[in-house]
Amino acid sequence: MINGQILTEKLIRYAKTFLHLNERDEIYFRNLLLRELKLTEPTESAGDLSYIDALDVPDDIVNELEEYAVENGIVSEAEKNLFSGYIMGLLSPLPSKVNEDFNKIKAESGIKAACDYLYSMSVKNDYVKKTAISKNLKWEYRDGNRVLEITVNLSKPEKDNKEIAKLLTQKVSTNYPKCRLCKENEGFAGNVSYPARENIRTVSLTLGGEKWFVQYSPYAYYNEHLIAISEDHAPMHIKADTVEKVLDFVDFFPNYMIGSNAALPIIGGSILNHEHFQGGGHLMPMHKAGVKTEYVFSDFPSVKAGITDWYNSALRLESENRAEISALAKRVIEKWDTFTCESCFIFAETDGVMHNSCSPIARKNGDKYIIDFILRNNITTEEYPDGVFHAHPEYHNIKKEGIGLIEAMGLFVLPGRLKKQLAEIADILSGKTPYDEKALNDKENYLYVHRDMIKDLIKEYGTGALDGAAAEKAVKDRVNNVCKHILENTAVFKDTECGAAGFDKFMKICGGEKK
Repeated sequence: MINGQILTEKLIRYAKTFLHLNERDEIYFRNLLLRELKLTEPTESAGDLSYIDALDVPDDIVNELEEYAVENGIVSEAEKNLFSGYIMGLLSPLPSKVNEDFNKIKAESGIKAACDYLYSMSVKNDYVKKTAISKNLKWEYRDGNRVLEITVNLSKPEKDNKEIAKLLTQKVSTNYPKCRLCKENEGFAGNVSYPARENIRTVSLTLGGEKWFVQYSPYAYYNEHLIAISEDHAPMHIKADTVEKVLDFVDFFPNYMIGSNAALPIIGGSILNHEHFQGGGHLMPMHKAGVKTEYVFSDFPSVKAGITDWYNSALRLESENRAEISALAKRVIEKWDTFTCESCFIFAETDGVMHNSCSPIARKNGDKYIIDFILRNNITTEEYPDGVFHAHPEYHNIKKEGIGLIEAMGLFVLPGRLKKQLAEIADILSGKTPYDEKALNDKENYLYVHRDMIKDLIKEYGTGALDGAAAEKAVKDRVNNVCKHILENTAVFKDTECGAAGFDKFMKICGGEKK
């Protein structure tokens, strides 16, 4: 049995060390903890707790807290995460204090130090699940001068495009908060089907003259994965004001990149009913790609522009002149909204339904602004009901859900089911597990979705000819190629003569000429 009095002292020590608990408030918070843990008095001697000062993550103390709460009937097993989130939030500074300290640190020591403060707190109070994140499978795939980053995320549920699309037209219910991005989540208790948010801490800022706030993502697909969120619960959109918002962001956070998902189903990520951006301290694979075709714009002489050497259809603008790059970026959005190129099967709209949208991504390099645009289209056909410019059906065993901002930039977040499935496929290739084609064609079989890929791999490598390591590499190589082909599927302008002509046509409509 866990000693609740000693646990109380551990929590107090942890909060003083990592969560900025003021010594003047120690007695007050000890008494609050005693009440929450159903205790009447503290211990007079908790022993040596100095080891707590060296903790990198709060896992041990959080696990102990949850175990104690269940043991003593404070919460059920299903509610233990809610309880620990509440306690860690209770011990964290109030949102107003976090904002005050963030801005003070920014003014005195710079934006990076301020971000370090907020990110460290988000890890230490167990909002960012650093240990769970470290368990994700990660590797790089180098394809000539290009690189892809691939992760198998063990905590991210796989979503269906049709479910995502429903969010855009879903009427706002009377439920509170309206969605998981709303400002009202700050301090929300949650329930067994809705995550607790008592330990979330956000920082307020102004983007495009509107009230926004930033928080770190508990999923953290990359370093310091940050989400910028509008305080207004309004649908995603990509318009002229989007440009000013992302430029305002990088002026405030020059150490981070920021980007917006496209604002339509299939191509727009998993949340479309609340305007938000995603950013952070990571240089994405697409950012490392060069420019393959340069363009000049006579009315924007300071802007360097070109088509990016990337799998999908992207263009890049660079300039130290914010006014000029902003004006040209707005033109790109405006022209793309209405652009049609039948030879590339790009239709701006059909039957009054809009299909074009884009993902603008901004960053700074010194005084230079850089804006990348990934051009997207969500048209569907009978042959491709999930999207013509979506992952094609032969790749759905690896990735079926929409290719949003992060993956379009070359960082794939694959479903957690693949960890076990890919290992089992490698066992079949190495001969450790017998190949049973009849069993794999049973829809109830765990590997049914991979039956065609397995057949292709066996045709290429046989069974039993590869050792375990070679079999794992063969399977990983297949996943790498699938991810590359998925990005090629999303390209509205294919890497063909026709695609090149279509892209050139669009650049000319925007006022550009090949250099």
